[in-house]
Amino acid sequence: MASLILDERDQKFILYELLDVANICKAAKYADFSEDMFNMILNEAQKFATEEILPTLTEADKVGCRLENGQVFAPEVFRRPYKLFCEGGWMGMSKSPEVGGQGLPLIVSTAAKDWFMHNFAFVAFPGLTEGASHLIEAFGTEAQKSKYMQRMNTGEWSGTMCLTEPSAGSDVGALKTKAIRQPDGTFKIQGTKLFITSGDHDLVSNIIHPVLARIEGDPAGTGGISIFLVPKYLVNEDGSLGKRNDFTIDGIEHKMGLHGSSTCLINFGDNNGCYAELLGEERQGMKVMFLMMNEARIGVGLQGLASGSIAYMHAVQYAKDRLQGSSLLDMKNPEAPRVPIISHPDVRRMLLWMKAQVEGMRVLMYYTAYCVDLAETATDEAQKDKYHGILEVLTPICKAYCSDIGFKVTEQAIQVYGGYGFCAEYPVEQFMRDEKIASLYEGTNGIQALDLVGRKLGMKKGMYFMNLLGEMGATVSRYKDHPALKDMAADVQNGVNALADLAMYFASCGKSGKFMVPIGNAYPFLMMMGKVVLAWLLLWEAGVAKEKLDALCSDPLKLGEIVKSNKDAAFYAGKVTAAKYFIKHILPEIDAVVKAVKSDDLSIMEIAEESFVS
Repeated sequence: MASLILDERDQKFILYELLDVANICKAAKYADFSEDMFNMILNEAQKFATEEILPTLTEADKVGCRLENGQVFAPEVFRRPYKLFCEGGWMGMSKSPEVGGQGLPLIVSTAAKDWFMHNFAFVAFPGLTEGASHLIEAFGTEAQKSKYMQRMNTGEWSGTMCLTEPSAGSDVGALKTKAIRQPDGTFKIQGTKLFITSGDHDLVSNIIHPVLARIEGDPAGTGGISIFLVPKYLVNEDGSLGKRNDFTIDGIEHKMGLHGSSTCLINFGDNNGCYAELLGEERQGMKVMFLMMNEARIGVGLQGLASGSIAYMHAVQYAKDRLQGSSLLDMKNPEAPRVPIISHPDVRRMLLWMKAQVEGMRVLMYYTAYCVDLAETATDEAQKDKYHGILEVLTPICKAYCSDIGFKVTEQAIQVYGGYGFCAEYPVEQFMRDEKIASLYEGTNGIQALDLVGRKLGMKKGMYFMNLLGEMGATVSRYKDHPALKDMAADVQNGVNALADLAMYFASCGKSGKFMVPIGNAYPFLMMMGKVVLAWLLLWEAGVAKEKLDALCSDPLKLGEIVKSNKDAAFYAGKVTAAKYFIKHILPEIDAVVKAVKSDDLSIMEIAEESFVS
């Protein structure tokens, strides 16, 4: 394999053979780009990831971050790649050139980030900055853009996202951080934030913190929250750095993984002098922050994909190299030669499960990003709204399904390695440790499920959800009569029908007062929907791959021989097989979800709190 980060052949297949991304260059917004330029960018991303980012993974995990005299120091091994990351234009790839970006389609920048996200401890430093900068671009004044955004977009300064508090957690409306209005129109911030990714470090000269707080006198709950820009160092009128702002870094969290990422506890305004500027309008903090939050949720989904991808690639390599046991055909022969463990059925089962999930997650993440581009370039308002709506519905799926399944792929990789996988000498245990956080931050996966069931399914009176079902149905119709694919297409159609039926059942429960049924089963529904969406996308991939495979080999009897000698044939055959495995072995799991939900059993609410422990 050329890379142990991701399968670049799979990446190019999705971009050019499935989604035909080069077609977007016909739109005026992307007319200056071409497929050759996209390939050049992705080749550079692969080179940079392989030569600069991947080599820092283990060392950063070992040394971690340190806090000395109120200053956090990032792993020294990150200093060079951070500098090269900024100089290489990887910061804000999809931002317009007017603000320092490259103006790339989101799907291309997503594909480039796919190479980087395996080392999220590193990527978090520029990644949080990109999100914070976008908030200023969208809601800041011209003075704030000039003051902060330009230098954040170059990576000279960085940014964070300060939401979480010790007593609030996911209940953001319960925050206690307050903003005290000053006569000159600025504010003073007082309060504590924790779990702040990249909350402090020495890779940049200044850090700009978007901080959620409540202006004194404003109402309780999320409706009374505003958002403020709090710089580490105040900025003078000439752009130079002034005095240190009044907040302290009081700790770095000791985490299960992502040791190279500085996750900080920050106390603002202990001396009543923490300068802050309002970002956007008063009491619109959640609206502003959700722009960054939704982008972050897509990023977390990409993290899940990347973690699963690198774990899968390592597991395949190990399974090919590790000799253990004899072939089952020679199991009674003590003199039989040892074979690679990839020959053993149970190892092949694990690897094929991983392959199907990783490739399904990749096409899900790329397709979702492409919906943004299609909405951006659509000239028809109905089309624009359609793709925007599909994005809305798929966002919680991207975040929750990919983060949870990405973690399970890393666990399966450890299983493939056997006892060695549990040891730090091999990298797969770190992949698992680093990925676990993804299901927790940017809104736990339970919150993603409530967002899907409580908001997204009903948006535009269900039109967005129905549009997604329509896309699935169109793919099924394309292959329902295909001799080699019609059986899979029928199974996917059954899955789509089951998904639509359960969504309708949830709606009927709401009307009949059984609202706890959809609420209590929101997470199982999300994971069910994730499996249906992946089955649809993998069927689509199988259809494209089968056409290419037939062009390479029209005689099924010779297919096995050609697959062994032709890399393209092997790739396309693998696509068809992965789709078949997912549809035949993973998709049927949704039947159990439907049965369980429709039982109307609410044991989760009926059990007394005292009964959990006798």
